[in-house]
Amino acid sequence: SLYELLRRVELEDPTRLAVVTYDDALTYGDLAAVARRSAARLRELPSGRLAVSDHEARVVVPLLAAASLVGVEVCQYPPPVAPSDGLEETKDLLARMEHSVLVTDHAALSGAAPTVWSTAEALGLDTPPVEPVETSVAPVEPVETPDVLSTGSRTEARPHLVLTTGTTGAPRGVRHDWDRLVRSVRRVQPAPDERWLLAYGLHQFAGLQVLLHVFAAGATLVAPAPRRPVEGLAAMRELGVTHASATPTYWRFLLAQARSDGGVLPPLRQITLGGEAIPGPLLEELRTAFPTASVSQVYAASEFGSTGSVRDGRPGLSVDALERGDDADVDLKVVDGELWIRSRIGMLGYHGEPPVEPDAWRATGDLVEIVGDRVEFRGRSSEVINVGGVKVHPLPIEERVGAVPGVDMARVYGRPNPMVGAVVALEVVAAPGQDLDALKTALR
Repeated sequence: SLYELLRRVELEDPTRLAVVTYDDALTYGDLAAVARRSAARLRELPSGRLAVSDHEARVVVPLLAAASLVGVEVCQYPPPVAPSDGLEETKDLLARMEHSVLVTDHAALSGAAPTVWSTAEALGLDTPPVEPVETSVAPVEPVETPDVLSTGSRTEARPHLVLTTGTTGAPRGVRHDWDRLVRSVRRVQPAPDERWLLAYGLHQFAGLQVLLHVFAAGATLVAPAPRRPVEGLAAMRELGVTHASATPTYWRFLLAQARSDGGVLPPLRQITLGGEAIPGPLLEELRTAFPTASVSQVYAASEFGSTGSVRDGRPGLSVDALERGDDADVDLKVVDGELWIRSRIGMLGYHGEPPVEPDAWRATGDLVEIVGDRVEFRGRSSEVINVGGVKVHPLPIEERVGAVPGVDMARVYGRPNPMVGAVVALEVVAAPGQDLDALKTALR
C-alpha cells in the first residue's frame, strides 16, 4: 500500500524529506505519523468511502496513505472551474459517485454533503498520536466495501477511486486497488537524492503515478500550488527540482515562459512526458533546452496504468512493446489500427457499473500505425476529421506545423463545412518577435 512505502523509508531514515512546498517541508516520519492518526479516524466510516476536495499535498498524501492502510476508498475531486461554481459541481459529483462524506476546508462546501469533515478531523490531528502498526506482523483489518473484486489469493480490499478527466462527457469513477497500483513501481530503485516536480494534480492518475514512484524510490516530491507551468518553472529554479514529469502541453507552456522571462533553465536530470501524443519537434526542443536531462515518454491512462517508459528519444513506442508476452504486467497489440491493452496493474471497473474482468484486453481509443520499428500515434479515434469521406488525422499535421520555425504551439481540428462535412482548420501561437505575414506564408 502507499502507507507501506512511507513506512519503509520512515524505518530507514525518518528525517528524510518527503514533500516540499514553499510553505512546508515534511519528512517521511511526519507523513507516516499523520497517516496513522488519520487511519484511526477513517475506521469510523461505516461506508468505507469518502470524497476529498482539497489539493494541498500535506493534506492529500497522508490521507491517501491512511486510506490505503485501513481499506477506505478515497476519491479526490478536481478543483472547480471557478470558485462560484464549486458548490454545484461538488454536489453533482457527490450524487453521481454516491459519496455521503466530504473532506474539505472550503466554507462554500460546508453543506454539500450529509457529513462534512475538516481536513484536521480527517487527518486525526485532534486526537492523540497512534503508534505504528507493522502490517507484515499484525495487518489492520480493512473496512468492508461493496462491489470490490478480489485480486489473486488476497480477499481484503484496499480500494481507490480516480476520476477521469471528463473531456468526452461527465467524469467516471475508475476503481483501483492499492496492491495493483503499487505493483507498477515494485522495480523502482532507491534514489533518495531525486527531487520530483508534481506538475499533475493528485486527483489525476498521472499525479498518483508520480507519487508512487517518488515514495518507492524514497525520493522527495516538490509540490508547488497551483500546478501551472509558471509555478513549475519557478519551483525548478528555487526548490532544487532534478526530475519532472508533465504533459507535452505543460512543457510547451513552460518553455514559452522561459523564453519570455529570459531566465536560466535549471540542469534537470530527467524529463518525462505523457498524457498526450508527443510530437518529435518538442522532444528535440526539450533536449536543446535541457542538455543534461534524459528525456523519456510514458504511455498511460487511468484505466490501464502505465505501460513503462521509452527512453530512446524517438516519438511513439518500439514495436518490441507488442511482444512482451502473456506474463507481462502490461501487454499491447494493434487491432485494425487501434492500440489494445491488457493490464494486471489497471482498473477493476467503473463506479456504478458492472465489474469488468481486470486483466482482459480492451481498446484504448488511440489510433496507431506501425512504421518500421516504431508504433507511431496518429491521434484519438474521436478526433479523426472526416473531409468528404477522407479521414484526416490531426496529429501528423500538428507535428509538421510545429516544426516550422517561429511556431510556439499549434492546434489542428475539424471545422464544420456545408459542402464536405468538415475542413481541416489550424490555430497557431507564434513565438515572440515573429513576422506574422511571413509565418503565415510558411504555414501555407
